[in-house]
Order: sequence, then C-alpha cells, then structure tokens
Amino acid sequence: MNSNISYREALEKYTPKKESSLPPTTTAKGALLEEFHPDYITECRTTLKSGVNRGDSCHTQLAELLQSDSRINEANLAGAETIETDVLVIGGGGAGCAAALIAQQNGARVILATKLRLGDSNTVMAEGGIQASLNREDTPQLHYDDTISAGHNRSDPKLVSKLVLDGPDVIRWLIQQGMQFDLDEFGDILTRRAGGSSADRICFYRDYTGLEMMRILRESVHNSNIEVWDYSPTVELLGDEQGGCSGAVISSLQQKRYIQVSAKSVIIATGGIGRMHLNGFPTSNHFGATGDGLVLAYRMGVKLRDLDSFQYHPTGLSHPNHLTGSLITEGVRSCGTWLLNGNGERFIDELSARDVVAAAVIKECREGRGITTEDGNVGVWLDTPGLELRSPGILAERFPKLISLGKKAAIDPTKEPLLIYPTLHYQNGGAVIDVDGRTEVDGLFCCGEVSGGIHGKNRLMGNALLEIISFGRRAGLAAAERKKLRHNGQLSIEHLNQLRRELSEENLSLEKQGPLLFPDYAKFDLDSDYSKLRRTQKI
Repeated sequence: MNSNISYREALEKYTPKKESSLPPTTTAKGALLEEFHPDYITECRTTLKSGVNRGDSCHTQLAELLQSDSRINEANLAGAETIETDVLVIGGGGAGCAAALIAQQNGARVILATKLRLGDSNTVMAEGGIQASLNREDTPQLHYDDTISAGHNRSDPKLVSKLVLDGPDVIRWLIQQGMQFDLDEFGDILTRRAGGSSADRICFYRDYTGLEMMRILRESVHNSNIEVWDYSPTVELLGDEQGGCSGAVISSLQQKRYIQVSAKSVIIATGGIGRMHLNGFPTSNHFGATGDGLVLAYRMGVKLRDLDSFQYHPTGLSHPNHLTGSLITEGVRSCGTWLLNGNGERFIDELSARDVVAAAVIKECREGRGITTEDGNVGVWLDTPGLELRSPGILAERFPKLISLGKKAAIDPTKEPLLIYPTLHYQNGGAVIDVDGRTEVDGLFCCGEVSGGIHGKNRLMGNALLEIISFGRRAGLAAAERKKLRHNGQLSIEHLNQLRRELSEENLSLEKQGPLLFPDYAKFDLDSDYSKLRRTQKI
C-alpha cells in the first residue's frame, strides 16, 4: 500500500463541496472488482473437502467452520428433556419473527429459540430502508432487472421474481403491524434511490428503518401465543429415520442444560456471518452473527451456494478506533453525499453498486490517495458537510442515527467529514431454498440472510429487509401447513457419525467445534460458562 495522507493534513486541506463532478472512469468495473474487492483474494479461498458442497470454492475461515466437529455427542443428551411443538424457529431477528408470526396465525404451535434476546439481530442494524416498487414510474420488472444485474446475473430468477412481486404487500403488512415510514406532505410514503437501482424504490423511516421494523415485530410476537426462548442458541439439528429434520438441540444458557425440541418443521433464520471478521475486516454486524445456521444446515445435508461471496458495505466508520466498522447508511449517499479522497477529489459514482463503490474506496487507499489516522486506520471522506451545505438541515431531519454516531465519535457531521472504509456487512450466499424457503432436507426451512440465491454475488440496498419479511412469511406458512401432514419423528444425531467419518477420511481436524455461537474474542470456553453473557468461570 502506498503512503496515504495523514488525517490531520487531509482535514486541514478539506473544504465542503458545493459543486463537484466525477473524473473520467479509468478502470472497468470488472477489473476494479478483480483487483481490489476482498472476494477476489485468492489466498483466502479454498476447496471444501467434505459435505454436499465437496469441491466447491469457499472462504477459508468459513470452510474451517463448515468442516468442524459438533459441540455435542450422545452423552450430552442423556437425560435431556424433550419438548414437542409443531414449528421450531431458530433465530429472533426479522426473518425469524415473520416466520413465527405467520406459522402461529395459521394454527401451528411455535417455539422461537434465539441465541441472545428477541430482536438482537442484524435487522436492527439495517438503516437505509426497504425496497418495494410502489411509485408509478417503477414496476416489479424494473426491480427484478436491477436485482439480477446487481447480483452479476448469479441470482435464482424464481426467488427474485417472488421477492419483487411480494414487495408492495410486504409494505402493506408491515404498516398493518404498526410500522412507521417517512411520508411526504400528501401522506404518501417517501422513497429514494439505492445504489445500482433504476428508480426511487427505498421506503424508509429516518435512518433506522430496521430498528423500527424490529420494534413492531417484537411487539407482535410478544402479543401472540408464540413461546419465546431467549439466551437459547441451537447447537445441533436432530434428524429422523427418513433422513429429514425433526428438531434441534437447544443450549439453555440460563438453565445451563441441553433441551431437545421435537418439531414437525424447523425454520433456520440465524442471520449472517460478520462477526467472523473475514479477511480481517471490521463488521457492521451484531454480536451473534457467527454463521451458525450455515453450519447446522450443512451438516444435515443442505447444499449451500456462493460461499466465496460477501458484501463489504462501502461506508463503515474508520475513525475513531473504538467505532471502527459502525455502519453509515447508504441513504446518505442516496441523498447526494459525495465520497472524496485525501486530495478532496471525487473518484466514483456514489450510487454505483455496493461492491463497485467498496472496491473503489480500497483502490484509493492502496494507491496512496486515502487518509491514514494515527491508529493506522485508512479511509476516504464522506462529505456530509457538503450535503448539509447544499441542503441545510437534512442531516438532522433525515439521519438522526448518523448525528448520534457523530456524537459518539466527537465529530459533528454537519461541519466535519467522516472517515469511512468498507465494513463486512452481508453474507450474499447461503442455503439453497425454493420459493417457500424449503431446503432439500425434508422438514427443514431457511429464510433471511442464512439462505442464498436471491442476491447472487452482490446485494442491492433494501433487498435484505424485503427478503426477511417476504421469505420469512413464506417459510412460516409452508411450515405451518406441514403440521397436518406430519407426525413428530424419531429424534437422532446419526448424521454426526457420518460427519465424523468424513472428517477423519479427509484428515480434517476434529478439534475445531461448531457452530461458533460467539466471536472468539468473547472468551467463552463452554456453554456452561454463559450466564446472560457474563462469565461464570475464570479463564
């Protein structure tokens, strides 16, 4: 990496931009991605040696987890209580809540088990908004075309079709649950354009749309008959005599014991993988985003896809050090904020697709036009004072969360630019599903970020919040319908014997155990060490 400009020097030279034009493009998008996007770092990819994705390319850190041993064996389940239900939902974010609500409303007994507390999820971290083709000049076809194009033509067309057609009804359903959206003077939902989109399609509430969504979903779940288990991560799925999924093993962190849940349908909605810090990047993800659902599904024989594709959000805070990786919504760029290098120059169309913008930021920093702090962090300017200069009062009115983040950083974003650098944000791939969230394993569903196929190689802003409601509801309905057709099966962990045989045959270590549950820096050793995330034993 070439020597960048010091933070102090760049700040002294900085002036807010009232007018600015883009320089001519010097690097084709494909070449830009291949040279600078983290997904293309060849030494960080490997080939899976076991499981149904044997032979596929995968990020090395994820491969190690997918090919890890289970945290449990038969002895751990001796004397464990077994509880029966119709539908078990694993995960308490937006997708899990939507699935649980629809399943319960369609007559199913539902247990929702979540690793932390209900609502502790990436959903609450989503700031920018939700995509839905509501405007007269927009159509589901345009939304479909934008999604396919942004994903580099690697999305599943059937899934994308259902996603975009569900959009307007998802907004209607959320409003019925009590969700607020920003409105214009006529009472219509305000919209703005996402990077890589051809129309204004993002519906939003300030800059904490996901938090508002999670608020109403939590209230709806608490006002239902859904049985919620907080601090109850799933450590293994349970099979049956036909090779399907019949439940899961839950670790109750508060009771310090394992519980077997027998279910006619299991829905995995465990979210993403950011807290694994792939390639050493900071992350915008919540504390529990450690890829648990991928590991659980893979062991049961669920095929995964796009395991070497992840989204690095272009605008993660890079200064001060203790806030590194904190998300700054794309909505700020949608409203006209520019990215400036250390020389005060624009270098990319800020509303290009996220992977392109992220790669362009990395390029500026590697080629010496970035900004370096005393802590060694690098980045470029997010010219929020320039936006405020052109549209006085817009930051306070539209982006209160950004103003709050600025206070934590001791920076007034209306007067001083923010230093940004890409932050690990989203898992593009995941479990292969059909349009109702079914996997190839009978009785097992996946929805939300743990599933794959919708976003291809890159996700459009706002499609994640749409996906979790669209496919959460679809999975919940399909799972509820199975209660009439299926009895609770015989519980088994026979698939773990197959797992261990494969690992041994491929000379893969049995020392690594998964799912990870919490980041390595949490410094927990055993499940029994947790008590509301406080250690009960010394290291």
